[in-house]
Amino acid sequence: MEQSSTAPRVPKSGSSHAQNIASNDQASPRVRRIQRTALALLLLSGIINYIDRATLSIANPLIRHDLGLSVAEMGLLLSAFLWAYAFAQLPAGALVDRFGARVMLSISLATWSVAQAFGGVVSNFSQFFAARMVLGIGEAPQFPTAAKVVRDWFGKKERGAATGIWNSSSTLGTAISAPLLTVLMLTVGWRWMFGVMGIVGLLVALGFFILHRDPHQVELTQRERAYLSDVDGEAQSRPTWREWRRLFEFSTTWGMLLGFFGTIYVLWLYNAWLPSYLQMELHLTIAKSGWVAAVPYLFGVVGSLSGGKICDVLARRGVSAINSRKYPMAASLFGVAVFTVLTGLTHNVTLAVVFISISMLLLYVSSSAAWATASVAAPANCTASIGAMQNFGGYFGGALAPVVTGFIVQRTHSFQPALFVGAAVAAVAVTGYWLLVRGPIPPAALNRDV
Repeated sequence: MEQSSTAPRVPKSGSSHAQNIASNDQASPRVRRIQRTALALLLLSGIINYIDRATLSIANPLIRHDLGLSVAEMGLLLSAFLWAYAFAQLPAGALVDRFGARVMLSISLATWSVAQAFGGVVSNFSQFFAARMVLGIGEAPQFPTAAKVVRDWFGKKERGAATGIWNSSSTLGTAISAPLLTVLMLTVGWRWMFGVMGIVGLLVALGFFILHRDPHQVELTQRERAYLSDVDGEAQSRPTWREWRRLFEFSTTWGMLLGFFGTIYVLWLYNAWLPSYLQMELHLTIAKSGWVAAVPYLFGVVGSLSGGKICDVLARRGVSAINSRKYPMAASLFGVAVFTVLTGLTHNVTLAVVFISISMLLLYVSSSAAWATASVAAPANCTASIGAMQNFGGYFGGALAPVVTGFIVQRTHSFQPALFVGAAVAAVAVTGYWLLVRGPIPPAALNRDV
């Protein structure tokens, strides 16, 4: 009798243990609702982010006419955003980790939206330059915040797909911006175009603050905490200055910076010069080049979504967290180098668009994998910091690409050498990335005594 009463308890205990382990891989219904809301808000704010960047480019001729600006002054206005955005990344990431996603993205959205609206009332170059600088500074926390939100609310085997969703906002926003802003500008004028976008951004900022919560603002169950943590008892304390500074001591950080430098350099080579390339090199009309230039960005959406998914599939098949990101990042960036060379070698319109579309798809696979790396490369309380460092490296390259490309085209009267330079940058970047990104940064290494 004693044996029959006690025997079932062993498998029952084992079954309970197995269920607890399995439950750690599954989000509760409440966490799922938070995830869906967060991704919707990140996708929306990211699309607005990229539309707001494009307002100056879309209204370029009208603004130059109305304000009496030279082409050189317009070039400075276009570059003001990129440099401000790049250098604001480093403090932005630290602030997101310190004060949380809810506060920082709400402030970020409000700041850049006010700057955007101010662009509609400027009267001279200096005022516009200041507005574009503030726009860049305000937008800087967007993507580090998104990486932080994914790290906060998604299990490590689901972060790749989530990253791909919010990262697709960059290519969606770029694709939407031209037709949307053109219609808006022709309907209400370029000044009100800036004003309307500023108002929309302020409304989204209010919505994010009302709807989103950071994990410490929600009473999580033990099972929910287990699902969200990579390590039992993982600390969620605010990062110290010492921890932030020590991130630069690891080769993984520098590899992420270098790899993203190559990704964003080539991306902005195309972002800044694709219509001009189609017109000057392939002799398309302005009207036709506008439609053709939109095609590669549709492939970018596919690349962004599939890149994150690939990371999750590899992680579920037993590939380590860091390598499940490293392999697709390296492979896609190498492919970018190859297809950018092929673009430079052809003068056939169809082939050029095919090669550029494949390059754009691979660029966004690379981008999604890079941002997914930020969620596993450092301790949880430094996620936004290391993501911002990576983004600084990327947009340092992004700010250089239009200038370097313009200089080469002016000297050679051809885009071919500029494309070859872009391919070389990608090849060097992926080599450095492969050699330097070796593993995640352990919390103990950041906290060790000097």
